[in-house]
Amino acid sequence: MLPPFPPPDFYQVQLTVLAVFCAVATVVERYISWQKKKASGEANAPKVEERTLLDGSTSSLAGAGKDIFAALRRNYLIVYGIVMGADWLQGPYVYSLYREQYGYSERVVGFLFVTGFTAAGFSGPFVGVWADKFCFETWVVSASQSAGVSQAGLSTILGDAMLINGIAASVAGVVSNQLVAQVQTFTSPFMLSGALLVASWFMIRKLWTENYGAQDATVGVGKLDILQLGRIRQAFDIVRRDPALLVLGLRQTCFEGSMYIFVFLWVPSMQEASPPGAQLPLGYIFSAFMVSMMLGSVVYTSVVSHSLPRSDATLVLHAKLASLNCLVASLALAFSFSTSRPQSRFWSFCLFEACVGVYYPVQGMLKGSMISNDHRATLAALFRVPLNIFVTGIMLTGFSENRQFVFSACSLVLAFSSLMTTFVIVPRTVAMSENPLPRPA
Repeated sequence: MLPPFPPPDFYQVQLTVLAVFCAVATVVERYISWQKKKASGEANAPKVEERTLLDGSTSSLAGAGKDIFAALRRNYLIVYGIVMGADWLQGPYVYSLYREQYGYSERVVGFLFVTGFTAAGFSGPFVGVWADKFCFETWVVSASQSAGVSQAGLSTILGDAMLINGIAASVAGVVSNQLVAQVQTFTSPFMLSGALLVASWFMIRKLWTENYGAQDATVGVGKLDILQLGRIRQAFDIVRRDPALLVLGLRQTCFEGSMYIFVFLWVPSMQEASPPGAQLPLGYIFSAFMVSMMLGSVVYTSVVSHSLPRSDATLVLHAKLASLNCLVASLALAFSFSTSRPQSRFWSFCLFEACVGVYYPVQGMLKGSMISNDHRATLAALFRVPLNIFVTGIMLTGFSENRQFVFSACSLVLAFSSLMTTFVIVPRTVAMSENPLPRPA
């Protein structure tokens, strides 16, 4: 039977165990993949036809596929890792900064948190059309298609990105914990984050080529459409005509909404279950969550790498993973509010973070296959409107007295998302596999 409260070094020990297990699992998965490719005589990367390379030159050599794939993955992951490290440095102490250092009440902190989502809800559709040219996921999807990288190759890059994201987040948690302990101020991780963002700007200029996007003739040649209202209307029409895209947006709303709510509530939830006055090592707990997310990425990579090799079967597999992932995340949150033991709550949160590690590459693969390059980020921005409404509505219900209600609501919408994915998106991917059509344009 678990003791009512964990020993002082409990979270450091759990972080160490998770990190060792994750490292071993990653090495084993990579070794098995290497042995599998070696036995089958496959190249280490997808082959491509003659394409424009990342530096603007072209190549028609069949063996150039490995170099193009490696360059694309390297250039993307370097920038992605720096930017995500800067973002995650802020993660462990956002709540504590406002609540403990600035002395705001929990409700005021919640309103500050909601403000960002409200602003994004209004600006998302307009910013999204520019993100079709500039955002990270859109850039790598477009660059991979321009380079002729296969769906399996793109899936590998997205899976690696999630692994890099987990590493950056885990390191950021430990670094932020040490910074706060040494400097004795919750603002120190935010200052380091700003420096990393400046460094990422230089890396983007050095490593990335411009993605100008496709010209949309339907908007009208020569028309100055600064807000891109024509493309926004087209995006609405696309979603309205396709139930599968509606469900894909619903999945994004349910999962990412639950995730953003979790970002705010995990600190007070862990404090609530801990002894009164206990000083939790939030950086170490945060790192443990991020290592769990890495484990989810390893699970995703293992399942995809060792499944059926056909690309159409891979797409169906991603749809089934999407449904299962939402169900497991729903159960994890349901268990978290059903227990008051900090150890049990900690492990249920770790399971939820593992589901986050599976979510992003799965969702990226589905969007890359079902949505055209020209409207991918625009549709993603439209999907953020209900996401922001969901998060804002939940967060404004109150916090200290309604945490169980909040997690219950998140658990229910995740379960509903799992059912809708099973009955709508999975059949669509099966149909796409049986009757392959040209990629959305």
